[in-house]
Amino acid sequence: MVAHPTMRTGYASEQAGMKYMVRIYRFTGVRPNRFAASAIAAVPYDVVTADEARAIIAKNPDTFLRVSRADAELPGLAPNDDRVYQRARENFIALESDGRMKKDLVPAMYLYRVCQDGETFLGLCCCLDVDDYRRNCIRRHEQTRYDKEEDRTRHIEVVGAHTGPVVLLYRNSNGIFSFIESLISKSPPDTEIISDTGILHQIFRITDRTVLDRLEAHFSSVPALYIADGHHRAKAALNVVDRRVAAGKPADDEVSRFMGVMFAYDRVKIHGYSRLLTDIGSYTPETFINRLEDCFDVRKYGPVDGSGYNIPPRILHHEKFHVFHMYLAGDWYECTRPVNSSAALLDKLDVAILQKQVLEPVLGITDPRGDARLQYLGGARPVSDLEKLVDSGRYQLAFAMQPVRIDTVLSVADAQGVMPPKSTWFEPKLLSGLVVHSFN
Repeated sequence: MVAHPTMRTGYASEQAGMKYMVRIYRFTGVRPNRFAASAIAAVPYDVVTADEARAIIAKNPDTFLRVSRADAELPGLAPNDDRVYQRARENFIALESDGRMKKDLVPAMYLYRVCQDGETFLGLCCCLDVDDYRRNCIRRHEQTRYDKEEDRTRHIEVVGAHTGPVVLLYRNSNGIFSFIESLISKSPPDTEIISDTGILHQIFRITDRTVLDRLEAHFSSVPALYIADGHHRAKAALNVVDRRVAAGKPADDEVSRFMGVMFAYDRVKIHGYSRLLTDIGSYTPETFINRLEDCFDVRKYGPVDGSGYNIPPRILHHEKFHVFHMYLAGDWYECTRPVNSSAALLDKLDVAILQKQVLEPVLGITDPRGDARLQYLGGARPVSDLEKLVDSGRYQLAFAMQPVRIDTVLSVADAQGVMPPKSTWFEPKLLSGLVVHSFN
């Protein structure tokens, strides 16, 4: 195998049998000043629609959504219009030019702490190498969608920055988390805000070289990181490097690194990821249910707790069954079928069964990455949102999925398996704009 031109010499050695470990890097982050942080900090670009982003911008013109979702400011243009990405760049430059955001003077790493619902999540923000992604030291478990991957590639390239972090998990060995946690008590946060939903977000900057050296040493024994959130951002970072190389442009160290926040895998939460269908083809609700009954036991569920993030299974010993809930024509149904204990790991996933037994053969959705009839809603949205979207007529059908076990996600990634897109929704969700990795 010929090494990619952007790869370090070590990649070729790995092909000869050398085992590689994760590399992490300090960087000079671009961060808001204390007085502007609350206004600038914004939800991730992919958890709001353009209309929702536009409403937020109207109330708060300082929001970082003007950078991450510049399409919301230009509703007359297609989201992938060149002018959208140029507007994002202009808005980012304006934040630095007027002093609302400023680049740190010395390289650092950053602790990102989130406190919500009585729980605390603590991650390490640093830079990671695209070559580690390329050689599978940074592992993924989901496919990316073409349009979203292309969008983030162009956004990173034009803005000249990784504006949102990739969230990753590590197996907590050798006291890594304990060491990271010990750093919190040594100084007050550099940035602290409370989001509109009452969640506390804190950033602690680490500049002590001895501490940074120890952090790098800790992770030098970690063989793999696992992407929890940000598959499109990670792949887009690699695309930027590859396209620069193909165009004969330099791809220096900063371009070849992207920003990530790493959490111990046993200290995060995971939810299911709902599916929404714009139509059910030639079926009526009655004939569609009849068709599902060829493969599933389908029973009316009755009223649900609309404020909850998922729907509890009613079937006994539900861990032995595939379970998902369907909202159609104003009613909830529980669809179940026994798990085949001898099936391959991926075939035991509820999302895989839904794709192979329903979406593909019944509705003809063979490309879950690109079919416009299939949309997704993150698991940290109340079930009532699914009902509203279907009741409004925008969608005809919704599937609420059960969460996947985190151990299963890591096992899939270790086996180089690929889950269907949007199989998992991890928490915490990090805000954009509190730390940015700029490479221009």
